[in-house]
Amino acid sequence: MKVEDFAYIVETDKSFDNAVVSVLKAAEQKGWSIFQIYDVKERLAAKGFEQKPLKIIEICSGRHANHFLNKNRLTSLCMPCKINVIEEKGKVKIAGMKPAIMSQFFPEVGKEESFEAEKDVKEIIDNSL
Repeated sequence: MKVEDFAYIVETDKSFDNAVVSVLKAAEQKGWSIFQIYDVKERLAAKGFEQKPLKIIEICSGRHANHFLNKNRLTSLCMPCKINVIEEKGKVKIAGMKPAIMSQFFPEVGKEESFEAEKDVKEIIDNSL
């Protein structure tokens, strides 16, 4: 399995901070909720470790989450969906796990619903560019 099999990653010309704001706006425009934003660089700096900018943005579609949980409550291990904004080698990237991969671990979820959630995540990322 390759990274591309489970992650959708794009590069943006936006600054790191502008990319984060764009993800938040795109998620809200798509009707997804923002649960939490983790500033990994800041949290690790507090422990004495140095990292380049990395924020993990937790997002959720109540409709998709409800469907997945009704099929198998262990799908909660994959929730909420996360979109990461990463600064790497002078470039800013936006990355998200492809929810369709869940159907491989939880077949009862169904490919159609997981691909629908994946379509939403990709649109949020693409609309953040």
